[in-house]
Amino acid sequence: MKTLNLFFITLFLCVTQSYGQIEINKITIKDQDLFITITIGYPVTGLYLYEGKTEPIVQLNPNGSGTFQFEDLSKKEISWGIECSEKGIPIFKEGFNSASYSLYYKNNDEENNDWIVVQFSIHYTKNKMYIMGERVKDYVDSIE
Repeated sequence: MKTLNLFFITLFLCVTQSYGQIEINKITIKDQDLFITITIGYPVTGLYLYEGKTEPIVQLNPNGSGTFQFEDLSKKEISWGIECSEKGIPIFKEGFNSASYSLYYKNNDEENNDWIVVQFSIHYTKNKMYIMGERVKDYVDSIE
């Protein structure tokens, strides 16, 4: 009986540990190693649009994949992440009621799939998130 209890406790701890960790990926840009994550404590995933328009879009999925639609409406499948420390702590610049992050993405369907960096910002008082200052998504603050 003690062995069975020990087994279940070990299993519970392993499952808790695997779900509790933030996924961190190491990327290389111009011979420099950086780290990215898809978890920053805010609901980053979702659909980003120009205000009042339905296209072009940026779709960020919870698994680090997504779609980036360009001005000519061509779509590319992407992988994405937000710059973080080696321990998974997001790197950002605090502004007045906002924070600015570096969002990295790469096209999955091209031979030259270099990582591209764009600005990602959160505006707390407006409850809005922006990619490149143009594509926007509303979010609900979970602290309220």
